[in-house]
Amino acid sequence: MNRFGVSDAKGQALERRMARLGIREGDLRERFVRARGPGGQNVNKVATCVVLTHGPSGCSVRAQSERSQALNRFLARRLLVAKLEREREGRRSAEQQRIQKIRRQKRRRSRRAKEKVLAAKRHRSGVKQFRSKSFQDD
Repeated sequence: MNRFGVSDAKGQALERRMARLGIREGDLRERFVRARGPGGQNVNKVATCVVLTHGPSGCSVRAQSERSQALNRFLARRLLVAKLEREREGRRSAEQQRIQKIRRQKRRRSRRAKEKVLAAKRHRSGVKQFRSKSFQDD
């Protein structure tokens, strides 16, 4: 199956990750452009850079690290899958953080913690009291 110039195991692993995320080949738009940076004649003449866009999410990645277009196609797909996984995990973890914050806010404080908070408030009020107008002698 060696479609991208990589081992079959790597290609199949990528396909499984894509299937798990629901990314189909039909959803991907692939463009080939000239790469930038060092590389000499190959960079200047051959469009080895791959720009891959996932239609439903609008997510786009660019792969130009290798001299071979086939390998850059594989790398672009791998980058896209990683980017979409991060986005989905990030959303999930943001939701979990929000839930944890609400739990912390609702949690009952222990007696000792309440006493510490009240002691700090008393101390603060005492400090503020000294800021008020000083007593004037008549």
